[in-house]
Amino acid sequence: MERTIDRAANRLLAGRPASGPRAVAIEAAVFLLKQAWACIFGALMLVVIVAARLWYPDDAALARNDALTIAAVAIQVGMLVFRLESGRELWVIVLFHITGTAMELFKTDVGSWAYAADGVLRIGAVPLFSGFMYAAVGSYMVRVYRLHDLRFTRYPPIWATTVAAVAIYANFFTHHYVFDARWLLLAVVVLLWAPTLMHFRIWRATLRVPVLLVFVGVALFIWIAENVATLSGAWLYPGQVDGWELVSGQKIVSWFLLMIISVVMVTWVYRPRRPDAG
Repeated sequence: MERTIDRAANRLLAGRPASGPRAVAIEAAVFLLKQAWACIFGALMLVVIVAARLWYPDDAALARNDALTIAAVAIQVGMLVFRLESGRELWVIVLFHITGTAMELFKTDVGSWAYAADGVLRIGAVPLFSGFMYAAVGSYMVRVYRLHDLRFTRYPPIWATTVAAVAIYANFFTHHYVFDARWLLLAVVVLLWAPTLMHFRIWRATLRVPVLLVFVGVALFIWIAENVATLSGAWLYPGQVDGWELVSGQKIVSWFLLMIISVVMVTWVYRPRRPDAG
């Protein structure tokens, strides 16, 4: 499907100007379309969550959370059937799904957030659709890597980024009992990735940008999506139980760190390549 869309897009854009305002507008439009296409898993999940909030009947025989889980499975199957994800990419997405679900079990147990207590497709207090929200982040990461042919200069060693990712994941659990190392871990992330530039191809243009800036942008976007999801009642933080309010801005830091785990997992499948690599 993606190859067919790419061929059709190139035929449509053939002969368009290579410079000037129209060329800039085309590159901007292609960038936005590629980003939207990379987000398709997460976007469909968010649409399903909002639709369930607005239109799913409260007295339905199938619990809302179970319906969300079935819809999430259908989306994932569709991604594979239409070859929007390869088997090679799927195992990273599944791994992120598993690590996310494990964290959900712990966080709901300590009261960090809560889901509605309905449905049977759940593990403890965690409905199974929650893992697919983490999978959506992983899906975006692997798809954007391919769609934009990402290349990097001065990328840190994989072993160092893997150690950082393990420490970040451990801190999501241990900070409830010992020192919260998130700010120290943020400093480690900055030290590792500060020299790194990401090169990404749009259509004709290939641009470069500090990778940390990209990380911040993605974390902010996920935080916005999280606000939509909590407003739709997919889950609630303690401060939202008596009435919805914006998710704390500190969660942007949490999503930034969690996203680092996803980035590292993707590098296990797609090793970071230099711009001059074949």
